[in-house]
Amino acid sequence: MVAKNDIKAGKIIIRENPLVVGPCVGGKIQCIGCYKNLEDEDKKFRCMGCGWPMCSKQCPGIDEIYGHTKIECSVLKECHSKTFFTWDDIEDMRTNYHSIVPLRCLILKSTDPTSFQTLMDMESHNEIRKNIPAVWLSNQNTVVDTILGKWKLTEYTAEEIHTICGILEVNAFEIGHQGVNIRGIYPTAFLMSHDCVPNTNHSDDGINFTLTVRASVDIPENHPITLSYAYTLQGTLRRREHLLDNKFFECYCRRCSDPSELGTFVSALLCPKCKTGYVLSDDPLNNDSTWSCNNTKEEGYSCPGYTISSKSVRLLIDRISREYETIDCNDIDSLEFFLKKYRNVLHPNHYICLGVKLSLSQLYGKIDGYLIYELTDKQLSRKIEICKEIMQTFDVIEPGLTKLRGVTLYELHAPLMVLLTREFERGFLTKDDIKSRLREVVSCLIDARNILELEPKISTEGAMGVAAQEALLQIKDWEKIIGKI
Repeated sequence: MVAKNDIKAGKIIIRENPLVVGPCVGGKIQCIGCYKNLEDEDKKFRCMGCGWPMCSKQCPGIDEIYGHTKIECSVLKECHSKTFFTWDDIEDMRTNYHSIVPLRCLILKSTDPTSFQTLMDMESHNEIRKNIPAVWLSNQNTVVDTILGKWKLTEYTAEEIHTICGILEVNAFEIGHQGVNIRGIYPTAFLMSHDCVPNTNHSDDGINFTLTVRASVDIPENHPITLSYAYTLQGTLRRREHLLDNKFFECYCRRCSDPSELGTFVSALLCPKCKTGYVLSDDPLNNDSTWSCNNTKEEGYSCPGYTISSKSVRLLIDRISREYETIDCNDIDSLEFFLKKYRNVLHPNHYICLGVKLSLSQLYGKIDGYLIYELTDKQLSRKIEICKEIMQTFDVIEPGLTKLRGVTLYELHAPLMVLLTREFERGFLTKDDIKSRLREVVSCLIDARNILELEPKISTEGAMGVAAQEALLQIKDWEKIIGKI
């Protein structure tokens, strides 16, 4: 997909409804009508027809096109699918859920042949997937054997089901809001190419699951329209492994080809020998490449030489990642200690550090003991420092009108405003100081609002966009005060 004309940042490129939506593989037990999480519910309710888990008799997804339709209910009832799982075995129930979305795709064959053909024209990478036993056998055991063996839906073929599994793996979008995590497949959005620095962002409305794709930055005529199939806040090694394992291709984009990841050093380690150089992959397009210190000519001083194998880098990063995962996600002190502990091992922009800083940027000011007006001046300054640090990286790897930037800008305005208020009350600021500092706050809020107001109102980001606009209105009172000074 390429731009027919110049496209301005923020312009809608695609807005479309899904062909099919439903539970993600490996997700929680959900209502198959509205997708509400049911694992934590004390009262269990089953569909009166097919016996599959639902939230209630009044589920809003009953008989809805993107919920639990009458034909699906009839199919699941006739094949006695409910007899193959019980609430006593949650893991077995999850496995049965793997077949719901493939079944919904297969049902299109008789109910909507045009949509079914659109689906079947998508890439499945069957030949590649057949040579990956973990992928092919998993689909055989959890989907093909369920639909053909357990449910006896023999009007479909094994090849057909495998193809649909591949189409979903390659082309589906993860969608949903407010704890509803599902996947959807769309008629044209799948045509966008991958890039590890995407020029679009997307969201869904959480009601009809309408997908909206917008330009994050200006896109020139004839330029590819891209999105990222991998998590942008990951290093090259992890992103390329994910793309190969899950999307079945190797990425050779500008970011992946550059050892420094466009100067962000998101994968870099600090050199243990010279203490000033960065340890980077010698060939980032080769996952088995050695890593070496880049400090060869720095003001007449060079590293005595440091090289480490790719295997050793993986082991080190895996160990540090596991340690990070054991930290309570709301424990600010432990997260700060983690950053301090590895300050001489990981580059400050390393993706693990970025993840920690992203959490801290949202925890300071939000949790008990650290509410925004309870923070000390030092803690407020720390929140400002963290927000600005991660913004510098976002500006490179996820530039433009993106949710990450919008949320971080919104988080940044609060400590700036609280510090400004405190210093104003202490009489430390001149009128010009106040105006300058207030301009910075207003700039953060305007940019945050402009980005986040594009998000669905029911989403957390959409609510922040509304809050940013309200904060801008409140700042007018400040401007009146300044005018009287």
